[in-house]
Amino acid sequence: MSIWKKTPDLEQLQRRRENTLVEHLGIDVVEIGDDYLICSMPVDKRTHQPMGILHGGASIALAETVGSIAANLALDASHYAVGLEINGNHMRSIRQGTVFAKAMPVHLGRTTQIWDIRISDENGHKVCISRLTMAVLKHQDG
Repeated sequence: MSIWKKTPDLEQLQRRRENTLVEHLGIDVVEIGDDYLICSMPVDKRTHQPMGILHGGASIALAETVGSIAANLALDASHYAVGLEINGNHMRSIRQGTVFAKAMPVHLGRTTQIWDIRISDENGHKVCISRLTMAVLKHQDG
């Protein structure tokens, strides 16, 4: 059974990233399951830190992106979600390739959501584990 209240549309999600940090970092939505969402991000000059490895901030930007998209898809049209808190534990460095972030819900409440985000490399090695808390807000009419 799907957790999504809004119909996920990969093409529409890709268009929403235009002219944003998400587009600049090369983050793409690559898979939507019944209870998870996966985004990818290249590890290249856009996402490197000065030592030539994936910047921890880029990993956190990826985690917040995948979690935010998922959180908003899990809400009806009268609500939206914004980031409240995020943390990350960096476990492995990577110099090149692609990383994949998988967001799965821990808690889908009326006023908050909590998402578990696992970032791994192309071989499935864990790169970063993150937890994202989202505030659920109601759209104001008018």
